Amino acid sequence: MYPIRKGRNMGELDEIIEISKRRGFFWPSFSIYGGVAGLNDYGPLGSVLKDRIYREWKSIYAEIGGIEIDTPSVTPENVLKASGHVDRFLDIAVGCKTCKTKFKVESILADKGVESVPESVESARKMIEEVKVKCPKCGGELGEPFEFHLMFPIDSNGERYYLRPETAQGIFVNFKLLLNYNRGKLPMVVYQQGKGYRNEISPRQGLIRQKEFNMAEVEVFLDPETNSVFKPDSNEKITLLDRDGQTHTKSLVEAVEEKIIGSEDHAYFLQKTFEFAVRIGIDRNRLRFRQHRKDELAHYSKDCWDLEFRMDNSWVEITGISDRGTFDLGNHQKTSGENLSFEGEKIARVIEPASGIDRMFMAVLISAMKKRENGYNNLSLVDYMAPYPVAVLPLQKKDGLPEKAREIFSKIKAIEPYAYYDESGAIGRRYARQDEIGTPYCITIDYDTLEKDVVTIRDRDSTGQITGVPYKDLLTHAPFLSNPILRRIKNSRQ
Repeated sequence: MYPIRKGRNMGELDEIIEISKRRGFFWPSFSIYGGVAGLNDYGPLGSVLKDRIYREWKSIYAEIGGIEIDTPSVTPENVLKASGHVDRFLDIAVGCKTCKTKFKVESILADKGVESVPESVESARKMIEEVKVKCPKCGGELGEPFEFHLMFPIDSNGERYYLRPETAQGIFVNFKLLLNYNRGKLPMVVYQQGKGYRNEISPRQGLIRQKEFNMAEVEVFLDPETNSVFKPDSNEKITLLDRDGQTHTKSLVEAVEEKIIGSEDHAYFLQKTFEFAVRIGIDRNRLRFRQHRKDELAHYSKDCWDLEFRMDNSWVEITGISDRGTFDLGNHQKTSGENLSFEGEKIARVIEPASGIDRMFMAVLISAMKKRENGYNNLSLVDYMAPYPVAVLPLQKKDGLPEKAREIFSKIKAIEPYAYYDESGAIGRRYARQDEIGTPYCITIDYDTLEKDVVTIRDRDSTGQITGVPYKDLLTHAPFLSNPILRRIKNSRQ
């Protein structure tokens, strides 16, 4: 079960976790057996919202000619040996002698204001001694640091496999087939969604740090001899924190000109990542890009910028945009013996925007959550992201209103499959329920409906209502949110 702080000190992350469990966005997996840290289920509303996030992500990259594939989660050891994950995908951990809890050394040092990442067990030991770190949980003495492998192994018939830590390798090993599909042309943008698995030392914070998580990765294959195939064109000022700790408020065009970002190609995919985040409803004022320090770069990365979201006054990575150079294809060609070059002996270089969909999901919910003066929550989701675009509510459960409401609901449902019907409880409570789960519009069936074939439409964000709308006018456009009446309501509240 999630540890939730009650009362005045309840943070926005805790509040979203509590609402999500109660309303059906997500909850701990296997809860009747006590739950498992780092494993979560998406509930009915969360499953739809997650799919809507994936939909917008796919659209972003389909718009620039991307192609999609789907590869297995189970990966042979030799593939991950070639990629460097078998030998180098490690964290340095430490356990408490008293409570036996394990921690990532980098994390507990960061909590003490130490930004450096220990490069070895010995350096971790020295840093813990110098900073005099105690157990964050119970204050006890820490034991000896040790290497902690982050992949889940699977042994089958004498062979070793791993649950993939990233979807990227499934794309790299298919490079020649994909290049053939793409008629031998670069650039080539390939994207894949799917599950990733990491043996986290201390999974926590709901969907933020998990053992199994949802990924959305893009591999952009570029000619190593050609720069600036993709160029940023946005003039929006964005906060950029470089690896030296300097903060810049620049457009991405300016950031390239001033050599804050190394290449136009890299900056372009920072722009695409930012556009995706804003499109799904993440508050642009809570976003920044942070460049990785040299000591925190992944083994395959030449440079990396994280898109971070501010949550409870701390910054959480939601997407990493990495310059992987020729590392992956070069290693797979050398290890497999297969020719993965193009145009002679050239090896494609790669830019990779890799998004954690679960973290983006949390950022969407936190960005959308508003507290009204009466204390009720309003989940102000972007309309096309809402799990239920519209709800149909009879004013009362009598006098033929439910029957009429169901008749109208069935017609709306044929146009909008995710429409929702609710006749349980007082109308005010039903409005509040729909507000809290983000439904943009409620259609109320009242006595005028029986007499005049008109309905009342209530807007989630303004709580304003339009009466006397002929319900047949709502059935002339699909999908439902394209209806001109609802667009007019939406425009009036902006």
